[in-house]
Amino acid sequence: MEKEQQSPVSNEMPALLLGAGFALASLILVPALAQRVGLGSSVTIALRAALMRAAGRL
Repeated sequence: MEKEQQSPVSNEMPALLLGAGFALASLILVPALAQRVGLGSSVTIALRAALMRAAGRL
């Protein structure tokens, strides 16, 4: 049996969803959790930058 080839659009969907999840986490969840546990703003900014770099690599 031959495998059906997927279109490039369907191959990009998981990466798009993961990138959107990283962006959501870096903009909303990380600052909220950092404030909750008492992390400084510089640590929060570093965590956000790391998540955005990870999202950009997808």
